[in-house]
Amino acid sequence: MANRWRKLKPKSSQRNQPQANGNKRFSSKPRQKSQRGWLWSMLAIALLLSSAGLIIAFTWLSILFIFNPEQVGWLNELLPEWVQIPLTNRESPQSRQQIQDGLSQQQTTGKSLPLDNEEGSFLLPIFQQRDNCQSDCQEIVELRVYQRSEDREYQSLPETYYHLATQLPITAPDESLIYPALEYRDDNTRLPLTEIASLGADARSPGVWLSLWGQRQQETDAIAYGYIIYYNPQRQNLQQLLSWQNPNAKLPQWQQVTGGGAKELVIDQTVDLEPQLRVYQVQSTNFYLNPIQLAEISLKPPAVEDSAYEDALLIAGNGLWTPAFEWLQFIEKQRKGSFPAVAQAQVDLIRLHSQLTKAQADISWASPSQQVLAELIDGRWAKALQVFEASPQNAQEIATLLKADTGRLWNRTVAALQVNPIRQDVQAWATLILAAQQGEERAKSWLKSQPKITPANLAYVQGLLPQIKGEVAKPQISNHHPSQIIGAVQPSAQINSSDWLQPETNADLKLTDHQIWYRIEVNAFYDGNSWLSSPFRNLQPPRTSPAQFFWTTLGINLNPVIQILVWDLQGQQQFTSATIKAVRWQNGILQLLAAGQQISHDQNNPLLPKPLALSEAALEWVQASPITLTTLYQQNPQAVETLLPIMWRSLQQAAQLPISDVPSFLQIQAQLGDWPLQMIDLTNDTQLEMVLSISDDAIASLPDINLDTQKPENNQYRPRTLILSASGQVIYTDFLNNSQQALTAIAKLSNSQSLALLVENAHNYSLKRWSDKNQRFE
Repeated sequence: MANRWRKLKPKSSQRNQPQANGNKRFSSKPRQKSQRGWLWSMLAIALLLSSAGLIIAFTWLSILFIFNPEQVGWLNELLPEWVQIPLTNRESPQSRQQIQDGLSQQQTTGKSLPLDNEEGSFLLPIFQQRDNCQSDCQEIVELRVYQRSEDREYQSLPETYYHLATQLPITAPDESLIYPALEYRDDNTRLPLTEIASLGADARSPGVWLSLWGQRQQETDAIAYGYIIYYNPQRQNLQQLLSWQNPNAKLPQWQQVTGGGAKELVIDQTVDLEPQLRVYQVQSTNFYLNPIQLAEISLKPPAVEDSAYEDALLIAGNGLWTPAFEWLQFIEKQRKGSFPAVAQAQVDLIRLHSQLTKAQADISWASPSQQVLAELIDGRWAKALQVFEASPQNAQEIATLLKADTGRLWNRTVAALQVNPIRQDVQAWATLILAAQQGEERAKSWLKSQPKITPANLAYVQGLLPQIKGEVAKPQISNHHPSQIIGAVQPSAQINSSDWLQPETNADLKLTDHQIWYRIEVNAFYDGNSWLSSPFRNLQPPRTSPAQFFWTTLGINLNPVIQILVWDLQGQQQFTSATIKAVRWQNGILQLLAAGQQISHDQNNPLLPKPLALSEAALEWVQASPITLTTLYQQNPQAVETLLPIMWRSLQQAAQLPISDVPSFLQIQAQLGDWPLQMIDLTNDTQLEMVLSISDDAIASLPDINLDTQKPENNQYRPRTLILSASGQVIYTDFLNNSQQALTAIAKLSNSQSLALLVENAHNYSLKRWSDKNQRFE
């Protein structure tokens, strides 16, 4: 059977085929087998690797399921209901009241923040009482995220129950965050975090951005500090990303700096006229629980390997933002393509700072030293020299500015000369700074050592040095100006003629019928060139005819009449005229003796201002039309939301309200909405400040919000004033413990464009004007 089968196979035909065909057929078989074998090998390797990966993944999930089922709870979103993973370790759902009851005795919950539109989850801050505390005694110690329970057994209950999704303990930052010098000291205390607010969205990440913050009051300034917190709803994770501080009490905010639709987080740390903005971009990471981070845009290292680009970043890093930005614009035009993304971010950071310094330099400052400072910060060397040369009478003021420089101006000159060593105007300012700080000889030596300095440049810069020493002749003060005098006044029953100076030495100091003596302590006067304030230690009366010196310096020779002004209980002004008869100057205290009709005044009434003496042309009262807080809230809600909590704390600090938690904004608004305030530009920045005068009657009319605490008994005070800047910073307050000062009026001084505060203190009046340099009233 087998042999017959072999005979039927057509093998002979294959042997008889031509040789070429036979060669072709037998050569293709090995090649096909080789290709198929390679494919099968690769498939087998892929299957083995996939199987190994699956085994490892399932092993890891099994371990998590055994030891910590919570870690694999996210699988429930992918599994049908009948195979859900039982999370036996999760706490039972709680109602809001149960959450509150579960806290320790010194803890309480704050106002919750919704995390979605359907109120299915919310963030709950946990507050704890601070020990040995006088104000802001509740600090945040923990953040919790709760989600509405979907368990069937809780669906039918009248109350809503929530699961604890995640929590984040909060450790207050060290005091070195706002005072870096304290970093290595043992007494580095903690700064309480008392507020939490939403920062809004950045248009890129799906989560919720939060700012956790507090404030440290330093005289009239408020320093804000805190943390940036991010909640990731997909991972159910709270993440503390960075700490921050701001010397102007401004909170971080989202701002589109680099373009492209995404926003950056900007922390404004500007001090005086020196802009300092820290800008952070949202970037992705490879971490599962923390998939994003905030990366600061830095000027180091330069993102483009180009010497011109590196020079631009060098001068920008030393504060010359506008020259650097203009240089970068020129470089970009010379390039065939635009900058890469990292370089463009550096350019945009420089542009943001340049906008601030340029705007400051464009302002016409009343003080020449402030004008010079603004010009130098913006890199306008030539314009600053023009101001300096045109203001010889203010040379000492500008010299004081240069002498007080801690390096910000000097570093600018060094960086500018490093890029361009032969700039004459930069050499001039470097020489002036050295002369003010180290003396004229050191300045000349440095100037001569500069490369390629020409004899003409050397002579020009050396010619500026006498002015910085005040040796340039000052304009003579006019002896033909009327008196403009302001001071406190009180009646004087007896005088000693020998204590007073008179233009006519032989004249007797006598009164006519119904006249009395008034003793005036001068607080400020106009000398024909500028306003001078007490104490007057720089006056230099000659040994001969000192009375004549004071008569002409104060303008009494042209106008010896001064007004005596008093107030009645209704706030109405009454005045009489008096004639200046004599003057006395001792240890910087300047007093005038005037004779005039007696005017009635209750000197023992603490609700009335002290009598005031002023020349008729000295000042002009300023009072804006008052508006209520409710009206202002309709026009500028953000300003009022900032103002009310600060006002409440000020009243607490002055013992006008009980020390307790600050009520909610709506509670405060309901009580204080009818209080009037004035909007006046007091700082010469075209921004309106909020001036709020508060009387004892207004405070007494407030109902108790905290019913467990009785209000302290208040002494009677005159209305006291609180002034806030447009950004919400307290720039003036009468609400300080044991403070005896009170704002009497706002006035515009003659021969001056700025406004001044007329402030009464324990013994006298003082005029306070806004200092752009120190950012306060002085």
